[in-house]
Amino acid sequence: MDRVGNPFEPGAGTEPPELTGRRPVMEEARVALARTKAGRFEKSVILIGLRGVGKTVLLNRIQLMAKEAGYLSEFIESPEKDRLPDILVPALRRILLSFDTKEQVSTVGRAAWNALKAFAKGFKVKVGDVEVGMDLDHSRGTADSGMLERDLTDLIVSIGEAAKASKKSIAILIDELQYLKEPELAALITALHRVSQLKLPVILFGAGLPQIAGLSGDAKSYSERLFSFITIGALNDVDAGFAISEPIHRVGESIASDATAEIVRVTGGYPYFLQEWGYHAWNVAERSPITVKDVHQATIDATKRLDESFFRVRFDRLTPQEKQYLRAMAELGPGPHRSGAISDVLGRKVSQVAPARDSLIKKGMIYSQSHGDTAFTVPLFDVFMKRLVPKLETA
Repeated sequence: MDRVGNPFEPGAGTEPPELTGRRPVMEEARVALARTKAGRFEKSVILIGLRGVGKTVLLNRIQLMAKEAGYLSEFIESPEKDRLPDILVPALRRILLSFDTKEQVSTVGRAAWNALKAFAKGFKVKVGDVEVGMDLDHSRGTADSGMLERDLTDLIVSIGEAAKASKKSIAILIDELQYLKEPELAALITALHRVSQLKLPVILFGAGLPQIAGLSGDAKSYSERLFSFITIGALNDVDAGFAISEPIHRVGESIASDATAEIVRVTGGYPYFLQEWGYHAWNVAERSPITVKDVHQATIDATKRLDESFFRVRFDRLTPQEKQYLRAMAELGPGPHRSGAISDVLGRKVSQVAPARDSLIKKGMIYSQSHGDTAFTVPLFDVFMKRLVPKLETA
């Protein structure tokens, strides 16, 4: 088969050739955008799920919907290594620059610029020239207290008021929300709370690992009233099969039904893995239709590639103690597992392995579904650990 014509595109956040099984999510986003633009309260949306389920893809699609609806929007990637002010100031500056000149120098436009300058100065953020069209004296006391929660609220409200006066709407999209520190998450929630009370045309779409729902509740108890938490999981067998067969049929080729079923089985219906297996099955096949034999070879090729990239890049960031903890989890299977069961496998007390568990949660490798439970955030990571470390060493 012609590799140049391969319709599958496995990549980080790359939209698949067939975005199937996500219609309810897109409808939720459409309604949220329409209601916010109309000046009606609507919850911001946070997509939660394991890695590889397509959260980033959906955020990108939602941003496209927002732009088509006339929104000013900014997509912010992982805040893992940056402070919230460092990633927000450049994005909000670009939004303000999208206003026309008259809007920028209007009373509310100047107030928004002044708030941005005060916020950037207070938190020592330097991005380009944020002083365009500003007069700080006219907004003294706004976003300049040095307290993140208060100042971020002032800033988002000022920008929201400028947007409302200019008949504009703003959508902010943030990926990997679980990396925000608790005070930063609390500040973001507080700002959105105030925006919703004032019915300003600002909405957040976020994505994160499953723990983000709990982290939001810990940061602010009322977060469940501000956010719609939508779980994104593996595709069902029908949608997963369609995600494989439809792109192939669309380019005039075919795949045997049992070959499609085998791909769905070995991938568990996870969108990223479907793309990997579809990509390799196409490249392996000499001609249409793609067969089960082709898929078996594709499994070997896809597994090798995943071990060298998708899995390995995460494994290499870990300390020896963290690797040992994950290998103990893998010994028990895909999970979730009780913390006590994992420590038993290691022959240690729960308190002795707790630091490794905590650091793995912070690194986004595992999460706690409920108190005392632990599960992998990366699908199939348990079998990867067994391939890489065949024997568990507990010494």
